Amino acid sequence: MKNKLLSYLVPTRCVGIQSDRVAVGCATRRVDTAFPRGAWEREILLLLGLALLTTTVQAETVFVSLEKDNALAIVDPIDGKLIKTVPIGQRPRGIALSSDNKFLFVATSDDNTIRMLDAETLKELAKLPSGKDPETFALSPNGEKLYVSNEDDSMVTVIDVASKKAVHEIKVGVEPEGITVSPDNQWLISASETTNMVHWIDTKTNTIVENTLVDPRPRAVNFTADSQQLWVTSEMAGTVMILDAKTKQPVKTIKLEVEGVTFDKIQPVGVVIDKERKYAYIALGPANRVAVINAQTYAIEKVLLVGQRVWNLAFSPDQKRLYTTNGTSNDISIIDLDTQTVTKSVGVGTYPWGVAVKP
Repeated sequence: MKNKLLSYLVPTRCVGIQSDRVAVGCATRRVDTAFPRGAWEREILLLLGLALLTTTVQAETVFVSLEKDNALAIVDPIDGKLIKTVPIGQRPRGIALSSDNKFLFVATSDDNTIRMLDAETLKELAKLPSGKDPETFALSPNGEKLYVSNEDDSMVTVIDVASKKAVHEIKVGVEPEGITVSPDNQWLISASETTNMVHWIDTKTNTIVENTLVDPRPRAVNFTADSQQLWVTSEMAGTVMILDAKTKQPVKTIKLEVEGVTFDKIQPVGVVIDKERKYAYIALGPANRVAVINAQTYAIEKVLLVGQRVWNLAFSPDQKRLYTTNGTSNDISIIDLDTQTVTKSVGVGTYPWGVAVKP
């Protein structure tokens, strides 16, 4: 039988491929061939199967709050491109996704509210009663409660997400900012910048069980994935303290230093620890760097140069990348964590502050 000229659409790039899903978002090109139909079809199927098995790039979306643009930036980190910006309200800062990735929460400080959005359409679903001047907040692991720092009132407001109502107020120290909930949902932590304390709040009773003195001006707090350690950054002292969750006392204080950078520039803010507790990453503010710390030995292994005035950090869902918001260079940095190198910066808008990542 005579060979026929056959045409096939061959994928040239696919994103969103996962082991338990069909590939989506594939670009294609047309290939003409005079191979016998059976042989060529087998070749195409083999090549396509190999592509599906070996492609590891996963589509994800990075959301960035733009404090001075009163907007939200949406970034494709795989292509390294700003997709769009959308208006969000006055002075957006804190930002977080629900555990099921369905809802996006953004603190619009000058509106005195937390905005609840559909994470797909970005349609606003509700304005949550956050108390005065919300800046940072934390979601409980089960998504039922949202805890808001109210700096001016020395208060933490507790919001029931389902009813969209404020259900409790907890009096804490002066100027609370850093806030987090332990992964086991036992502890709510509020850090008071002026009192120089972290408050251990029982999530069942909403009462303070213990207070721990920390270095001056604690800015950010975060638990390890096993809920056994609390990491606390001190902006004024240029340190990070590691507290034992059982004793609620410090087990290690790490002095953060960068060769060639003066002490006054080292002002640590955001801190994240990977799920295996191998590394912690700390944003060093006007030092324009991220410190890479061995979470077992507490040694500073590397310092990565990013954008100017780095504020906050967020992992990609697979923890292969780290995204930083750089306030005064108006961009985000993308860090490859396998090589621990900065691979790209993406301009996003004026004064990027908070960051959240959706798979």
